Amino acid sequence: MLNFRLEGKVAVIALDDGKANAVGHAYVDAMNEGLDRAEKEAAAIVITGRAGVFSAGFDLKEIAKGPAEQSALVGKGAQMLLRLFTHPQPVVAASAGHAIAAGALVLLASDTRIGAAGDFKYGLNETAIGMSLPPFGLQMAICRLSKRYQTQAIIQANLYGPEEALTVGYLDQVAAPQALEKSAIEQATALAELPAKAYAGTKLDLRAQYIEIIRASLK
Repeated sequence: MLNFRLEGKVAVIALDDGKANAVGHAYVDAMNEGLDRAEKEAAAIVITGRAGVFSAGFDLKEIAKGPAEQSALVGKGAQMLLRLFTHPQPVVAASAGHAIAAGALVLLASDTRIGAAGDFKYGLNETAIGMSLPPFGLQMAICRLSKRYQTQAIIQANLYGPEEALTVGYLDQVAAPQALEKSAIEQATALAELPAKAYAGTKLDLRAQYIEIIRASLK
């Protein structure tokens, strides 16, 4: 699931389950392991998925097992996303494919988001499948998505191609697939040169009101 490597000062956290990269217990554990190692060994992070799919969202097979299993997985995933959202190091996400639901939230929790050009979809489809965004997802969406598109993107569950996702706020840049990871590593390398304490503190200050609401909802 986890392929961790260092590129200079950058930790590359590559997550690939050979399928849809669903956010299940193994995905959350792998992400946390990668973040643990990055804090000790690197100055910035690149998160990647697999070709064609960054992540398709929470593992619906696990959620279908029952309320207890659903609560356990969503709670664990929420803590992971909050950790990513508050991570002190620069986090660059490189999406080589679809990023839906919790997969889109991994993008929203990251700092710089680069997506591969192609026939891929980005978005929060919870309303379309009869669900509401929990507070952790809603706050990250409010924080990162363009206010002009929030009704369309959050309430109406629109999914977007890469160029539209750039406008809406899921992505900051679209790159050719073959250049995606190289571009992400280059940007993370540049961000790693910023003063670490100032970067971490400013990130927390900017996101403070959203972090407070998320933390309160997880108690």
